[in-house]
Amino acid sequence: MEDNQHNKENQNPKKQLKNVAALSGIAIQMGVTIYLFVILGKWLDATYNDSKKLYIIIMTLLGVGISLYVVLKQVNRIKY
Repeated sequence: MEDNQHNKENQNPKKQLKNVAALSGIAIQMGVTIYLFVILGKWLDATYNDSKKLYIIIMTLLGVGISLYVVLKQVNRIKY
């Protein structure tokens, strides 16, 4: 029994470090995703909408929605 508990204790810090590494990249991933959708919205507005801000608003909201969906999927995949 003691050996089994000792093995679990040794694996636990490694698992925690892996979880911390995965969670630390989430903010960067969200920022990059939203930024790319904002750039796409600016380009769509400049190209198709005479620089009105319709596409930038739509693309920003879409980017936020997609990034939140991806983050929730990643967090659900991480098991504590």
